[in-house]
This record gives sequence, structure tokens and C-alpha cells, in this order.
Amino acid sequence: MSDTLLNDARTALACLDLTSLNDGDTPAAITALAAKAAGPAGRPAALCVWPRFVAQAKAEAPAGVAVAAVANFPDGSLDLARAVADTQAIVAAGGDEVDLVLPWRALQAGDAAGAAAVVQAVRAACPGRVLKLIIESGELATTALIAQASAIGLEAGVDFLKTSTGKTPTGATPEAACVMLEAIAQHQTAHPRGAAVGFKASGGIRTVADAALYIGLVREILGEGALNARRLRFGASGLLGDIERVLTGAGAGNTAAPGSY
Repeated sequence: MSDTLLNDARTALACLDLTSLNDGDTPAAITALAAKAAGPAGRPAALCVWPRFVAQAKAEAPAGVAVAAVANFPDGSLDLARAVADTQAIVAAGGDEVDLVLPWRALQAGDAAGAAAVVQAVRAACPGRVLKLIIESGELATTALIAQASAIGLEAGVDFLKTSTGKTPTGATPEAACVMLEAIAQHQTAHPRGAAVGFKASGGIRTVADAALYIGLVREILGEGALNARRLRFGASGLLGDIERVLTGAGAGNTAAPGSY
């Protein structure tokens, strides 16, 4: 096994948001997720769950593993009150990170101001928490819209730009990732806080080889110093199995459930 594959597996694990966002999730499913995070290969960066499971995830997550939860998910409506209420619930339950869905349909329809208002309100509702903006790049489709969505997030002070909810036909793509990473790089040059903004690839990432493609893009555009959980994340449920297969030879393979990332 090559050193490159091993290094990519280690990076993917350290930057993994181990995710369970199935419609039928139960407390037992969250317990199982937390147990996976204590696996033989090492710890992921975070667990990502529905807001109603944040307190449980916080109690059961291994030490050093953050808890993220989703807001305005998965549809990305223009309902500002709903997005803020989701965020306040996450914060009240002790969540460390918020993954917010941009009102991308509104952006497509030309209402960039309405979409931006939701992002700005959620940013204000979770001070001190990591905020990741899901732009649903596969649905936005055009380079111009992906760039505009990225700019909305960067101007609002989000901490990560994230490709997808994992609930639409097209998840992360290299093409969208390049647009988002270039936006981050330009922001990094123009704004003091830019060097703290990261990228999260989500949707369809199931193997270390899948993750390696995005690791390479981040290295190329943001630099080697961005290959850590402060600047890079992967949202996935099945990726952990392949990481463990590479690192220990004992992984269970892709165990993603229907409806999972």
C-alpha cells in the first residue's frame, strides 16, 4: 500500500464529519454513530446530526470530537425564522458547529439579498460556533451561481463553504470545488480572516480515492497548510469504512445507508 494512500486516509479521517442525517434516525442510530467515531483507526473531526440529537451526541461523542448539526436542512428555504430557530436549538444544546443550507432556489431566482439575509441572521445567532454554508453546488450548476453563493457566505463571515446536502442527485464535484476554493483563496488574499476559511466536500464521497481528489485540490489552491480540520472537511457516512480498510486492513467497506451522505 502506497504512502500517498495512507497519508490521504489519515487526512480524510482527521477531517471527517461522520454523518447521520437519515429521515428515520433514532437515539440508537446516534449511539451507533458515536461508537463508530471511537474506531480503531482514530477519531474523526466531528459528528453531524439533526438538531434534536445534539445533546445526545455531545454526551456520547469520544473526547475531542466536535458535534455539528444542520439548519434550514435539507431544502434551504427562505424562512429566516426557521433557520434561526434551528441554529438557536443547536447552540442551546451545546453544539459546536452549524451546517446551514443556503436558500439556493432563491439565489437561482435572482433573490440574492433574501438568501444573504438568512446567512447573515444565522451567523449572528451562533457567535463563536463554526458555521458551514451548504451552497448545493450541484443544483446551482453554473460557475457564476456557485461563485455568487460562495461570495454570499464569505461576506457573511462563514467558516466553511460546503458543496452539498447529500440529498440531491449531484453532490460534490471537482468543478464546483475549484470555484469554491478559488473564492476562498481570493478572500484569503483580500481579507485578514480569509486564511481561516475552509472547504467541505459532501455528497458522494465514499472512498479514500474520492477524498484524495479533494485533498489534492485543497493542496493546490489553498496550500499544504490547509490540510487539517480547521480548513478541510468531508461530510460522509460511508467513508469511514474505507478509511479503516486502508489504515487497519479491517474496515467494513462502504456502509452508507439509504439517505445518508
